[in-house]
Amino acid sequence: MEDILRIGVITSTHGLKGEVKVYPTTDDVNRFKKLKKCIIRTEKGEEIEVEKNSCKFFKNMVILSFKEFNNINEIEKYKGSELYVTREAAIPLEEDEFYISDVIGADVYLEDGSHFGRLKDVMKTGANDVFVVIMEDKQELLVPVIKEFVPDMDIENKKITIRLMKGMLD
Repeated sequence: MEDILRIGVITSTHGLKGEVKVYPTTDDVNRFKKLKKCIIRTEKGEEIEVEKNSCKFFKNMVILSFKEFNNINEIEKYKGSELYVTREAAIPLEEDEFYISDVIGADVYLEDGSHFGRLKDVMKTGANDVFVVIMEDKQELLVPVIKEFVPDMDIENKKITIRLMKGMLD
């Protein structure tokens, strides 16, 4: 399991005082209000721990400033970088919730125990999440994350059991 969890991606700067626009990759954008510290991970893999100074919302974006940066020139080089929090600082999970990073790459099995594929991604939709499963034949299958289709998830062992319904493979 990952020790740090992605919460957003810096898309651009905002104004001249070192603010950035962040595209949130978390279910709860209000988590940014409570955010104290986070980690900027650059495209080169460099990690910089920063402390939030301010937070506001505009359309589907979060506008953040950090105490370590005071102007556009200092923060501009972090465009495209990802924001992470430690697992300890993450929002606690409710029952039947999971962190996406904990299930990516999980082995996917059918109810009869046969290996079906591997979990490639999780799509966020309005109603429920959807697993993107790469089957043994390298084709993708979209599986709604609801009990009828995903009867069991063993996140600790990265094992997901799915139930195929008639017509899903057509």
